[in-house]
Amino acid sequence: MGAGHGGSTTYKGVTLHHPKRWHVVTGKGLCAVMWFWVLYRAKQDGPVVLGWRHPWEGHDDHSHGHGDKH
Repeated sequence: MGAGHGGSTTYKGVTLHHPKRWHVVTGKGLCAVMWFWVLYRAKQDGPVVLGWRHPWEGHDDHSHGHGDKH
């Protein structure tokens, strides 16, 4: 089954077929997207996750002119 199609490597009786180029490129691209997302979320939520800030402490000043009557 599939003999002669692309390259493969056999090691201790297990044959590993080499991935196609588009699989490699797509995998690297999705890996980069994943890490960008992880680092973005770490930037946004890192202090809360690490316990440096409480989530209800807010996003700076959103008083909208209401004063201290909240």
